[in-house]
Amino acid sequence: TQDDVDAYVARYGVLTNPLLTEGYASVGCAPCTRRVAAGEDARSGRWAGTGKTECGLHG
Repeated sequence: TQDDVDAYVARYGVLTNPLLTEGYASVGCAPCTRRVAAGEDARSGRWAGTGKTECGLHG
C-alpha cells in the first residue's frame, strides 16, 4: 500500500523525487506529466491530455 511505501521511505531514509511534494503523485516524462488534482488517482497525471496508449518502448 502507499502507507507501506511511505513508512519504508521514512524508516530507511530513501530519497524521493522532489516533484512528489509539488503535487506530482506519479512522475513520467516532462511533456506528458501534470500535477494530480485532489480526488484523482495517483497515475491520472501521466500521459495527460492523450489517450493512454503503449509508448512503443516495450513492444
